[in-house]
Amino acid sequence: MANKPQGDELVHGVIDLASRSSVKVVDVRFCDLLGTWQHFSIPVSDLSPEFFAVGLGFDGSSIRGFQSIDSSDLMLLPDAGTAIVDTTLETPTLSLICDIHDPVKGIPYGKDPRGVARRAEEHLKSTGIADTSYWGPEAEFFIFNSARYDNAANAAFFEVDSNEGAWNTGAENDLFGEPNLGHLPRHKGGYFPAPPVDHYQDLRTQMMLALGEMGVQVEAHHHEVGTAGQAEIDIRRDTLLKTADAMMTYKYVIKNVAAAARCSVTFMPKPIFGDNGSGMHCHQSLWRNDEPIFFDENGSYNSLSDTAIHYIGGLLKHAPALLAFCAPTTNSYKRLVPGFEAPVSLVYSARNRSAAIRIPLYNNLPSHKRIEFRCPDPAANPYLAFSAMLMAGLDGVQNKIVPLDPVDEDIYELVGKGHTFASTPGSLDEALNALEADHAFLIEGGVFSQDLIDSWLDWKRNEEALPNSIRPTPYEFELYYDA
Repeated sequence: MANKPQGDELVHGVIDLASRSSVKVVDVRFCDLLGTWQHFSIPVSDLSPEFFAVGLGFDGSSIRGFQSIDSSDLMLLPDAGTAIVDTTLETPTLSLICDIHDPVKGIPYGKDPRGVARRAEEHLKSTGIADTSYWGPEAEFFIFNSARYDNAANAAFFEVDSNEGAWNTGAENDLFGEPNLGHLPRHKGGYFPAPPVDHYQDLRTQMMLALGEMGVQVEAHHHEVGTAGQAEIDIRRDTLLKTADAMMTYKYVIKNVAAAARCSVTFMPKPIFGDNGSGMHCHQSLWRNDEPIFFDENGSYNSLSDTAIHYIGGLLKHAPALLAFCAPTTNSYKRLVPGFEAPVSLVYSARNRSAAIRIPLYNNLPSHKRIEFRCPDPAANPYLAFSAMLMAGLDGVQNKIVPLDPVDEDIYELVGKGHTFASTPGSLDEALNALEADHAFLIEGGVFSQDLIDSWLDWKRNEEALPNSIRPTPYEFELYYDA
């Protein structure tokens, strides 16, 4: 099976890049269903125009959520436009992100997350609503100096630690080489303090520079609200597929830079009890003919066009189902808890960060007019999450779904006075049930396949939700051992 032509100039440019960079290894990477990069490597001598046209075979039955053992063969077709020299590795290595094809049917593989993103972009153009969507994710994460955990039949524990953890007031601080003299961010006190309270300034800068070397443009980095090394590095907006590719590179680079510094990074949404969790606020906008279509200076609310309002309506209507992809872990719902700072109220608002959707108002430039969906977290598969959000928004535009009036008051204060708002699901099980009942909008245009949705539901229920629900936890011992 041959790949579609990628252009002789582009392919030969990649081969020339490998030669100029003294590359010795070519690493081919693809995304599994749950959002983790898989890879294997070949000698650079095999890098040729035929390599891009023919691709490489692999065992799809060994990849989570893909094929059964009796139909295991799948093909990787490298995308020459993703070629980059991987600066995190000692051996000069060329990295290529691949699309997955079914060699028997001779078509793109229906459960390839990157293929879903490609089809989402094609579907957007086919609607005539817009020709481009732009995405700007703000992913948060924790930097720990140690992370230990285990689960057995008779024991279970986890322990994470950080030199700047609020609980370490008397600990030795390896970063400064002397006893910690109190320069620690308190619980929920980590937002924007300068060093020495911000212990990880230099490490985040190394991450930012490494991302730049790997082709990911960074807008800013900073300490986040949580103690114990919570961080955020924001990347510059781009189109859906390119941003999803960038998010895969982002997580890869950040984890590897941290590991080189003898630290450990996690993107799990809620690793610390009682402090802020890690979200992935997703800024998004639609454009047509290089013009932003979310802006209308005469719009009824903060210069939002009717298209933007309807897009918001689609996101809010389908939010419970969306979160099966956008907040896809049992741990996600330890972050999305009512009564805290998490965006659990399914309303929209200008500037209000407790709403599920915020309209940023830093300026009123047409090119900056966008909406920010705040419920997703960085454990999500970016290809599937971005595509699902786009499909929900387009459903809102096509069906002119009008959301309830915006809420610009303090939501928690309103709830205390008896007001009620629709809320995000309270568990992964609830989100999966919502997806099972509401996914027709995802299948429009063949973007998501029923097979992918069924595989997602099966994996999440039987490999994650159920195993979590039947295990005793340390806190249950505290509550019930003496019952």
